[in-house]
Amino acid sequence: MNDLQTIADRVEIEALRAEFTDAVMMRDRPRLAALFTPDGALRMPNIPVEQIGREEILAGGERLQSQWDFFVQNTHPGTIQLDGDTATGRAYIQELVRTLDGRQGLNYAVYHDRYQRTAEGWRFAERVYEVRYLDTSPLAGTAPHTAQGSGTDPAHATATPAPPPSFTDPATAEQLERVAAALRAGGFAAEILDDAAEARARIKDLVPAGASVLTGASETLRLSGIDEDINASGQYDAIRPRTLAIDRATGADEIRRLVAGPEFVINSVAAVTETGSLVLASGSGSQLPANAGGAAHAIWIVGAQKVVPDLSTALRRIEEHALPLENARAQAVYGMPSAVNRLLILNAEPRPGRGTVLLLREAIGY
Repeated sequence: MNDLQTIADRVEIEALRAEFTDAVMMRDRPRLAALFTPDGALRMPNIPVEQIGREEILAGGERLQSQWDFFVQNTHPGTIQLDGDTATGRAYIQELVRTLDGRQGLNYAVYHDRYQRTAEGWRFAERVYEVRYLDTSPLAGTAPHTAQGSGTDPAHATATPAPPPSFTDPATAEQLERVAAALRAGGFAAEILDDAAEARARIKDLVPAGASVLTGASETLRLSGIDEDINASGQYDAIRPRTLAIDRATGADEIRRLVAGPEFVINSVAAVTETGSLVLASGSGSQLPANAGGAAHAIWIVGAQKVVPDLSTALRRIEEHALPLENARAQAVYGMPSAVNRLLILNAEPRPGRGTVLLLREAIGY
């Protein structure tokens, strides 16, 4: 093997190890699993954990990361020994962690690695995690969303961990009223309805027959029957069935134009804050332009369990609750994982009368 190839291999393996840390820090489980060969192994005897294959690594990452309050990992370069299409090496790790149940600590560890050259580039054939030092003393710092204290001096703030939020319990009547008031102050129309059946009937009042309507890929719309009402009743110029009939290779521009500027877009959201912000997440981003402002009118149906205090908790809800559920759905329907590749945050509606939020007293969707 020539010197240039050796240098290139070493650089790619270093990038692989850096990508691992970045995927962990960003809680991007599908990307993390893809860094391993299909039968690759992640072993952590100290925990203990042993995951074989990308599916187990993905599922294990979701279980582990759902327990974190915060997690910081730093990786320091170690040795790399090349041997043709395989290699071995070590990386040195420093980590800070606090879990939602209050466990916390600082540790230093070593990853003992085996690498494999594949058609996708270098991948981990095996990572074995060995803890060399562990300190479970209370950590002095805290994640921004958990800082609490009686004064404004950070030095006197306590680092009490926030209790794990419930992302499935319906909001109280007082919370819904607070959300509705905040949304109205931001220029949205907001209505509080009893359930999905009432929202389904309200849609028929808000959307005239014959209007062009785009529906989002939403479990709330599917479970409520609104998706079927729009796309299968023949009463509306339904955009989604039209795009499904267009060849993706030759009609991509037409599809983009159709979904970007319908008369109405009907969707749900991943979270709504008590301060009046709507948060939508998407893998492809195709439905976001219409929600952001491309559609003349927007209607969002929001289950009561999607109410959160603030944007920080909204993002946690997406990562820890909605994404794992959507990932499972995408695997079953499309045969591929989902990801949060695009985020849309609507803090206000500058065009009066454009955006309507139907807040439900019941939980529906995820």
